[in-house]
Amino acid sequence: MIDKRRVWRRSVFLVGLMILTATEASRVFTARVAPEQTAGAGSAWGYGGGPHQIRYSALSQITRTNVNRLAVAWTYDTGEAGALQTQPVMAGGRVYGYTPSHKLFSLNAATGEHLWTFDSGIRGSGPNRGVMVWTGAEGTRVFAAVTNYLYAIDATTGKPIPAFGTAGRIDLREHLNREPESQGVRLTTPGVVYKDFVIVGGRVGEGLPTSPGDVRAYDVRTGALRWSFHTIPHPGEFGYETWPKEAWTYSGGANSWPGMALDEARGIVYVPTGSAASDFYGADRLGDNLFANSLIALDAATGKRIWHFQMVRHDLWDRDLPSPPSLVTIRQNGRDIAAVAQATKHGYLFLFDRTNGVPIFPIEYKTFPESAMPGEVVNRMQPIPTKPRPFARQQLTQDLLSTRTPEVHTWALEQFKTFRSEGQFVPFDVGRQTVVFPGFDGGAEWGGQAFDPQTGLYYVNANDLAWTGGLAPNTGGQSGQALYLQHCASCHRDDRLGTPPSIPSLVGIGERRSFAELTSAVRQGTGRMAGFPSLDQPSINAILQFVSTGKDAVAGRGRGGGATTEGRGAAGEGRAAAAPSPLINNSFRFTGYRKFLAPDGYPATAPPWGTLSAINLNTGEYAWQVPLGEYPELVAKGLTNTGSENYGGPVVTAGGLVFIGATNADRKFRAFDKTTGKRLWETVMRGPGRATPAMYETDGRQFVVIATGGGGAATESATAAYVAFALPRPAGR
Repeated sequence: MIDKRRVWRRSVFLVGLMILTATEASRVFTARVAPEQTAGAGSAWGYGGGPHQIRYSALSQITRTNVNRLAVAWTYDTGEAGALQTQPVMAGGRVYGYTPSHKLFSLNAATGEHLWTFDSGIRGSGPNRGVMVWTGAEGTRVFAAVTNYLYAIDATTGKPIPAFGTAGRIDLREHLNREPESQGVRLTTPGVVYKDFVIVGGRVGEGLPTSPGDVRAYDVRTGALRWSFHTIPHPGEFGYETWPKEAWTYSGGANSWPGMALDEARGIVYVPTGSAASDFYGADRLGDNLFANSLIALDAATGKRIWHFQMVRHDLWDRDLPSPPSLVTIRQNGRDIAAVAQATKHGYLFLFDRTNGVPIFPIEYKTFPESAMPGEVVNRMQPIPTKPRPFARQQLTQDLLSTRTPEVHTWALEQFKTFRSEGQFVPFDVGRQTVVFPGFDGGAEWGGQAFDPQTGLYYVNANDLAWTGGLAPNTGGQSGQALYLQHCASCHRDDRLGTPPSIPSLVGIGERRSFAELTSAVRQGTGRMAGFPSLDQPSINAILQFVSTGKDAVAGRGRGGGATTEGRGAAGEGRAAAAPSPLINNSFRFTGYRKFLAPDGYPATAPPWGTLSAINLNTGEYAWQVPLGEYPELVAKGLTNTGSENYGGPVVTAGGLVFIGATNADRKFRAFDKTTGKRLWETVMRGPGRATPAMYETDGRQFVVIATGGGGAATESATAAYVAFALPRPAGR
């Protein structure tokens, strides 16, 4: 039953918070709108709104007073079931997006009329968040990713441009100083276009062996490689001494998967990176591991480092930088400062002078616990900004456990007593679970943040859930179960149950997917899962027999172990696996991502479970924070304003609004007053909008467009669609 007294106290708290936030809003300092930040004027909308990644629109046709009149202007149904995280891109009167299987399409931006679709012939899956657009004397090109390939597509015809790379595409597995066939790189988030370069990072695996996270620039016309920046430094390069001497030959990760920001006037690209592999045990990568978990400012023309800042040293918690940085102009002491803001998974916002990397607010280095794991050496000093305060809770304590019902609270308390919960940067160990709060998905996550140059307010949505993690001895071996524990259990857990819906259960997977489909998924990756190109076919066959049936077999002796057609992967039956480096230390493995949920599936912590915050970057103080999202079935029982898990980011407008979808549980698209956080409009869509919306003007109307897709049993079968909202046309038009 609901504890109504606690619900009442939470309601009083929220009302008080709204009063406080309205007061804080009156203290907002107005920042001068820099000319470089008016890209949201309406004629185009790039990924993140434009190269500065501030998701700001200068359009004001839709306002606080008329937003309640918004209606669906057009819908484009992809005809494919599945989730979408694609941010629509609008250029030249056309909207570009992906279907769930990564077909690229073009629409008329005013009507949603379908113009063309490009089908590469490769069935993609999982995140594919947007495209890059370049216009030159030869016309407009759209750069689209499908698995490990980057295509250059003619914007008029939807056909590949033959002169780019090989038959219109380049292979991102090449130019890594390693055997291409053994590499796995996918462009899940677009990079940036600078003059005649397209600059990209990519997603790689999170366990060894895997690919390094090189940042690379390619010629937009020919696809030729123009420069590379090694995020795992080679001998003689800056940061080489922060790794073991041979790490550049075998280590991986430190990759820029969340996207980048570009200061075109200064010729600087700002690159956020993720953790080094393997994520949770780093005995084979002792040292700080530059440039993992770093914000790097590179000369966009040459790839040379200008400055960097490492947010997490020797990361053991998968604390990737989860979103592109935002290039902002703030005002302090009577002067404008060109700055860069970077949000993190652990709930902090770092703000730097974008020209030299000097922090805008002081950063302190605090001491955290040692590791008890053999061979592991942590860096106990980690940077913590003094302002702003974190936008997500930092330590799970007993008083933050759910009181939704007495039974849930009793269960949560029993579980909590078995955990180690001491806040940030506590190394994992064997035999017990350690709390990660906020969880592995943040805090901040991939959808990005918005900045309003009119007011200096920065908007960040965040997850506020607890997860747990731990380590176990890696017994090795070549049976299906042993290989599963080495390569798959870190996500899908030892029991194969995963953490649905983000990490699916594999129990009974053989009844839902064919052997060929599963083979392709293991080799090439699918959804959030990176591929395992270094595994040979007999090893894959043994893993698939174990996950499909629960029965163990030695690699090569199970189903598909011989020369069967059914077991042939993309690289052919019996392809030899790349020998892992003897310097890789896999003595311990991660036991799996575990979301701290009650038996009935709701978070075992007290709300809020998701938030939307507005932070004044001039002062480092909060203007407001509100819960984001609800669970309809809990609302029916009287429990409202809980917040929910959310993915996708906000857009802020000159019309006084913040638009955001993002919420998993309620499938709503909302508009908030940007000054007070008051919700002014909402609509329920057929699937959750787990993508950041686009905002543009065409044919005299302001449009906001969002991608919707599957999410949960009720909507997973619904086809994914792009929905455009606008004000009704005046009578007679």
